[in-house]
Amino acid sequence: MLGTAAYAQSDIDNVNITLGTANKFGMLAGASIANKSAHTFIIGDVGSSPTCTVTGLKPSQVKGHLYLKCSPVTAKAQKDLTVAFDQAADAHCDTDLTGKDLGGMKLVPGVYCFSTSAGLTGTLTLDTRGNPKSQWVFQIGTTLTTANNSRVIMTPKGNECNVYWQVGSSATVGGGSIFRGDLMAHASITLNGGTLHGRALASTGAITLPVVQETIDRPRCVE
Repeated sequence: MLGTAAYAQSDIDNVNITLGTANKFGMLAGASIANKSAHTFIIGDVGSSPTCTVTGLKPSQVKGHLYLKCSPVTAKAQKDLTVAFDQAADAHCDTDLTGKDLGGMKLVPGVYCFSTSAGLTGTLTLDTRGNPKSQWVFQIGTTLTTANNSRVIMTPKGNECNVYWQVGSSATVGGGSIFRGDLMAHASITLNGGTLHGRALASTGAITLPVVQETIDRPRCVE
């Protein structure tokens, strides 16, 4: 486990990531959204730009605005997502976790980086140290993959608005997983069924929900 040393050396309090209009979206893609389950439910707006195709979702499955056609709103949200992605990528890395699995770790607030891929098998605990404003940034060079039934938990209670996953290529969240934070992938995102307490935000690729139910619970974040 990583302990308080990472917190003491961190400049995380000076990291400012602003999603802008992308803040309203529970799911935002660059090259289409495809959902297969009639039981998927998303809190937050849903749309895709510049490829604006959204299939398999009905308005009753979205607590927010469902953009089924191209819109200046989704185009602007993508521009704002690019800004947030770059802000996360530019944060100074406190702790290099390259080659390590996040499962079983207990991480205090900070910036954690992987030069290549990152994986999560089991449970990752984010220790807020009693501060509801605690913040984490995960910088991942290539892919992020979580195993089935993996979990990201916050203790004591924290705010998912302050957890950012900046993924250099694509992210895949395993079935039955409970994931927390804003998942910002440069390419695609695949959600295999479970709960995302945060946002699924793909800059250039598609977001795919292949078969089973997915719940996306976008937290109410104030910027």
